[in-house]
Amino acid sequence: MTLPSVTFSHDQAEAFDRIAEALRADGVDLEDGTVRPPGAGKGQVLAVTGKAGSGKTLLLSAVSQAAQAAGVTLISGDYEPKKTQQRRTLAILAPTNKAASVLRLRGVPATTIHRILYTPVYDPEYERIAEWLAGEGERPVIEGLTDAALDRAHAFYQTNKSVPGALATAGLRGSDFITGWKRRDDPLDMGLIDEASMLDDRQFDDLREIFPTLLLFGDPAQLAPVGQSGQMVFERLAAPQVMHLDRVHRQDADNPILDLAHALADPALGFEDFERMVEDKAKADDRVVWGQRVEVDLMARSPVLVWRNATRVRLINAFRSVHGAPEDALLPGEPLICDGIELPLKHRKKRLDLEARGLIKGAQVVYLGPGSKPGFSRLHVVGAESPQVSAASIVKIEKPEEEEPFIPYAARMGATFLHGAAVTIHKAQGSQWPEVQVFAPDLFVAARMGRNEAGQPLWKRLAYVAITRAETRLIWVVRNRLAKPSVPLGVEDLATVPAAPLALEVEEDGI
Repeated sequence: MTLPSVTFSHDQAEAFDRIAEALRADGVDLEDGTVRPPGAGKGQVLAVTGKAGSGKTLLLSAVSQAAQAAGVTLISGDYEPKKTQQRRTLAILAPTNKAASVLRLRGVPATTIHRILYTPVYDPEYERIAEWLAGEGERPVIEGLTDAALDRAHAFYQTNKSVPGALATAGLRGSDFITGWKRRDDPLDMGLIDEASMLDDRQFDDLREIFPTLLLFGDPAQLAPVGQSGQMVFERLAAPQVMHLDRVHRQDADNPILDLAHALADPALGFEDFERMVEDKAKADDRVVWGQRVEVDLMARSPVLVWRNATRVRLINAFRSVHGAPEDALLPGEPLICDGIELPLKHRKKRLDLEARGLIKGAQVVYLGPGSKPGFSRLHVVGAESPQVSAASIVKIEKPEEEEPFIPYAARMGATFLHGAAVTIHKAQGSQWPEVQVFAPDLFVAARMGRNEAGQPLWKRLAYVAITRAETRLIWVVRNRLAKPSVPLGVEDLATVPAAPLALEVEEDGI
């Protein structure tokens, strides 16, 4: 077999060889391109760690390509072929929609952990189309669907590998072919988990139930999940199970953003010295900006990253104020963050519907406008494969110095949202944006307090995570000021989305 054409550094090659050896023992030979059923009691957990720019994503992609070339079936969140005794399976997962979408933009077919925990139930007639698209059956004849429609679906699937997206191009709505969702009953084989530093113990236990073989990819310099005592799940593994990538690759070597992130590893570096370093980088390279104020235009799609919750609330209210947003309503284009689903247990099916479509805690959402019923909202779920959702909503606008949030409108139950023009650095983990604003006065406060986490000054961990959220441009905001908007809020940039989205509406008086 021909392995993926990838030029590895020495540490990447060593990690790939160790992963290949582990998978070979589990019945998947990446070198020979063969698979066999797993043996009894096989399976293990391995971790690949490294800082930003060390090539973790490249390695993850190479492992996934080699496994698929060997005959392993990739399991996505939207369709799963019928299980057979011989088939070996692989899923590529991330903790959040945004983190999964970052991988997909890099050509890695990732989905979220929630989308693997909860699987769709297809209408039997339309499942025949899904089987055909996945190469598991003959071309079907479906009443009401023309050959041209099936050809469009097939052409879409060859490029995007999304069954719902393919069916949408054939003119079908999600509610035509997905009848519901269920918690996964049967285990899979192998799981490749990106952004593993974000996993908490419960998520890790869920993944261990599903995947006998887990490969974790994570950055030990990031912030541990809240409540984990500063420890990440891969830090509990035995030394032979962990492979560390310590080389920064050539394509990242001249990146001033990563230069700043890596400089934070110097134990002698103080906050004032670091800020001088940021200012010097800004004078030499326009990819780093020494900002005198928060740019409000960026906040609609790229939140300001802060440490303190009080700063977050103040910036959100300033953002709404300069846009002239009324207190009793949202403007189309306002960013939101899903804060969870408030539904009683009897509505478990609707909870699964919403979570499987991306409305999980921490999901980034843009408000499109009111729904067809009081308390309903039309929403764009950032990073979701089918982003258009209609749902009963409870929107909370927090106010400075006020204990209870202001609620401009609300359904009796449904998805709850906080405003998303500013977010804490903890919440931003796993996400990336082309341009990122970091509110430096908050990090100065963290530095003055002298707090440590896992043996490192907290301000350095916060700065590292915040800086590495920026893909192409970092704005280091040094003053507590807000610029005026140059354009009004809008949703025109979200117009190019898959056709015929599934509308998920939670009835207030039952299902």
